[in-house]
Amino acid sequence: METTTGPLGQGFANAVGMALAERHLASVFNRPGYDIVNHFTYVMCGDGDLMEGITSEAASFAGHTGLARLICLYDDNGVTIEGKTAITFTEDVALRFKAYNWHVLKIDDGNDIKAILKAIKKAKKETERPSLIILRTHIAYGSPNKQDSSDAHGAPLGEEEIILTKKNLGWPEDRGFYVPEEALRLFRSCIKRGRKAESRWQEYFSSYRKEYPELAKRWTGSMKGELDAGWENDLPDFSRTEKPMATRSASGVVLNAIAEKIPGLIGGSADLAPSNNTIIKSSRDFQKMSYDGRNIRFGVREHAMGGILSGIALHKGLIPYGGTFLIFSDYMRPSIRLASIMARHVIYVFTHDSIALGEDGPTHQPVEHMAVLRAIPGLVVIRPADASETAEAWRQAIKINGPVALILSRQELPVINRSLYGPAEGLARGAYILADCEGRPDIIIIATGSEVHIAITAWEQLKGKGVLARLVNMPSQELFERNPQEYRDQVLLPEVRLRLIVEAGLPMGWEKYAGENGSIIGIKRFGASAPGGILMKKFGFTPENIVQRAMEMLKNPKN
Repeated sequence: METTTGPLGQGFANAVGMALAERHLASVFNRPGYDIVNHFTYVMCGDGDLMEGITSEAASFAGHTGLARLICLYDDNGVTIEGKTAITFTEDVALRFKAYNWHVLKIDDGNDIKAILKAIKKAKKETERPSLIILRTHIAYGSPNKQDSSDAHGAPLGEEEIILTKKNLGWPEDRGFYVPEEALRLFRSCIKRGRKAESRWQEYFSSYRKEYPELAKRWTGSMKGELDAGWENDLPDFSRTEKPMATRSASGVVLNAIAEKIPGLIGGSADLAPSNNTIIKSSRDFQKMSYDGRNIRFGVREHAMGGILSGIALHKGLIPYGGTFLIFSDYMRPSIRLASIMARHVIYVFTHDSIALGEDGPTHQPVEHMAVLRAIPGLVVIRPADASETAEAWRQAIKINGPVALILSRQELPVINRSLYGPAEGLARGAYILADCEGRPDIIIIATGSEVHIAITAWEQLKGKGVLARLVNMPSQELFERNPQEYRDQVLLPEVRLRLIVEAGLPMGWEKYAGENGSIIGIKRFGASAPGGILMKKFGFTPENIVQRAMEMLKNPKN
């Protein structure tokens, strides 16, 4: 099992996610006499990993949920880039992990293979707690001049020191890349052992399939990432919804509908489930000894949540999702970035998407966050305009083979009358024509999310003034860019150079759509504490301001 880590501590959180996936899948698929899911998850980490906050968050979660098949080998060499860990890291790690409800073992000599094997066997017998095996080691072991030195942490030993080290360890000094025959035989024997183990498991699974054919079929499909035919047939239809509805609320309805069709959908929130609407109502909580639950209580641990979600996705067999306020995506951005590097299928549910959330003020009002998320290569960001588009956003989030961030509103939004305006299915293409004029438009208005209904009113007012305007809804720049150039040019006519973009966030990234002659109604400062409606008006997100800006552009075009 592999993962891309990089930033310290990420691999630890990934391992917790893998161990979580193992426990859940075991509780779902195992039957008496058939433990088809029973593997251990191993993670190797160092001093730097255990200094990182994400590791503390993830370790606390793993201890609480009793992920006993998780075994961590801690390479405690007491050295970091700046010097000895004693200059900054003097806590008792063993006691800390015992407080997290971990089973802790210590080995004084990290080169004692027999002692390590004995500790691993002991850890595998533990049934209620994850295990931490602390190995006291020496960095640059065998180097006469650099052992236990920070010089060996981030730099090569150097040719002369390598020769001295080989001599010190009894290694051939004149050989560059050298693999002893004994080691080679051992490595190659592992391949044979692996093939035999796989063959035994396949025979085992064949018997399981005969006794539990439906479960076996579901297992195979889950591990391949296949979805049952018709999973999307019963998505909620909000077209007859008369009352305004927050997209976070619509998301909760859609999530529960999908969860009934996709049993591998699992996730939760960082202590904000009632607000993010991320609870699967037909399931129970994932807790110690209740591993069949699909509602994960991550607690106030956003960073660990991000890493754990990636671990679940890496394990395969499940589709993980995690929710929090958009403002707190800052806490988990390293994990989101790595999920994007690995192209893992993780769904992020980010609610409270703009200054419109109101009185909580600038500390909780996202401004730069959508721009920052859109800047991450490989991450698909979708900001639906109403309940109907939220259903389509979830449809795409399930289908896309990679990470997806859903950006949802706290405030209620009108459900757009699709008999008058473009169909919500247009979301799949990232941008589509919501309303148009007869003939070639003089100006194109582009809006997203909770500002779309405001832009609709503005478009209607412009139409009343005889202005030829096109209204484009662009819920996802990433999906739009995946279209052929022909489609993109059909939506954003290249010859129409007056373009007005409306989004309650940082304008950064919208310039490529606005062009040299365009304009952007956005936010270039932090928000303020006031009711959401008042803030939207003060910051210029009103039909009147959109109309005024459009008329000014038409009156005084730049070229």
